[in-house]
Amino acid sequence: MEWLNQIPSFLLIFVRISCFFITVPVFMMRTIPAPFKIGLSFFLAVLVAVAIAPASVPAFSGNFIVLLIKEGMIGLGLGFIASVLFYAVQLAGTFIDLQAGFAMGAVYDPQSGTNVNLTGRFKNVLATLFLLAVDGHHLLLQGVLYSYQWIPVDSLVPALLDGRISTLMLETFKNSFVIAFLMAAPIVFTLFLVDLVLGIIGKTSPQINLMVVGFSVKIGVHFIVLLLALPSFFLLLNTLVSQMSESLSQMIRIMGAS
Repeated sequence: MEWLNQIPSFLLIFVRISCFFITVPVFMMRTIPAPFKIGLSFFLAVLVAVAIAPASVPAFSGNFIVLLIKEGMIGLGLGFIASVLFYAVQLAGTFIDLQAGFAMGAVYDPQSGTNVNLTGRFKNVLATLFLLAVDGHHLLLQGVLYSYQWIPVDSLVPALLDGRISTLMLETFKNSFVIAFLMAAPIVFTLFLVDLVLGIIGKTSPQINLMVVGFSVKIGVHFIVLLLALPSFFLLLNTLVSQMSESLSQMIRIMGAS
């Protein structure tokens, strides 16, 4: 009955992996059934429990409860640091729709459970397909499994109490806004020029109904530039996936440092 003594260690592993799937991109989508997430977390926890050295943690003690909270915070933190950069795609779509006039046409997104703009939804789907195409989901799974080499389940994490994780979060937020701005810049700048031209036309030819003509012109320019800017969008997505992997690795190293 030696395996009974490893149940507390297995529960700690299971909590970290399951909390990771709550916030990590792709796997956190509501369209993925909860039994699938729980089953995947369970089998990954079994693999990790077999691979790493067993930890002697007394069950249902004060120390065990503290370790459970610590494992949950680690899993949520690792998934969140990766999802922050992924939200840059949605933010870029919001910037574009505000300039194009699509902000009032927000639709319900069943994946996130919130209302999203049309361009943001389209770019989010492309980003998800790109992440799956380049095996980015494998990198995310590899990251959470790699974390057990740096952060043992039976030890606390001093970095949770200092400012190193907060500094990394702020740096990640900054990178997210920079990527969102670069993704939205070609279309937003072009639509700004269209507004400028329409304003000049409105001053020189007041008889033209710009409320009707202008909106149609902006929609057409929006889709043309969106199509022309797709190569640069996928190039930025490649940078985003690289930064996502790097931020996840930095978070693991910071938490694992003594």
